Amino acid sequence: MLFHDCKFAPSPRLVRVFIAEKGLDVPSREVDLRNGEHLSPEYRAINPYCTVPVLELDDGTRLTSSQGCWRYLEETVPHPPLLGTTPTEKALIADLVWHIENDGWQAMTEAVRNSLPGMKDRALTGADNYAQIPALGDRGKLRSERFLARLDELLAGRDYLAGDRFSAADITAMVLVDFAGWLKITLPADAANAQRWYAAISARPSASR
Repeated sequence: MLFHDCKFAPSPRLVRVFIAEKGLDVPSREVDLRNGEHLSPEYRAINPYCTVPVLELDDGTRLTSSQGCWRYLEETVPHPPLLGTTPTEKALIADLVWHIENDGWQAMTEAVRNSLPGMKDRALTGADNYAQIPALGDRGKLRSERFLARLDELLAGRDYLAGDRFSAADITAMVLVDFAGWLKITLPADAANAQRWYAAISARPSASR
């Protein structure tokens, strides 16, 4: 396998943490997003979506989404399970990941891409340029703040988002919390459940990936 990565970008970190939790050592190559390597003809031949991460398999198959990479790794290295074991647990984790992505990640991406100067004309990922819409940046910040506040409710009475075991839902939320730091958005100081959870999962060795 070969992992096409970018150390500062949040999306490939979702997969790096997953790989670390599986105890795997996957060779990687850095994609220079700052200088537009992801938009080059050479990289488009690898991933026409012009995004990272990409997990390139030995047979040449290329997986171009975080969840596609997760699914392959979970199926080939099932322990420790990160996407659930029983039908109910798998469905619950999938539900949580969807809501975190829809309510949290989409909001943060909307805020970052429509407000940071470095994202000028790159308000959406992909091959085409789109102008920033400042109002979407403001809305994204508000949605992000509200989502981080709601994490406290999701973690009431439980150690991890899906219950008593660390899962991909925790990876998704942890990377989101760190991503929010790009805009100086943080977990509320009085969110005791979320603060406890974040401290615990940030101490895991995989969190440094």
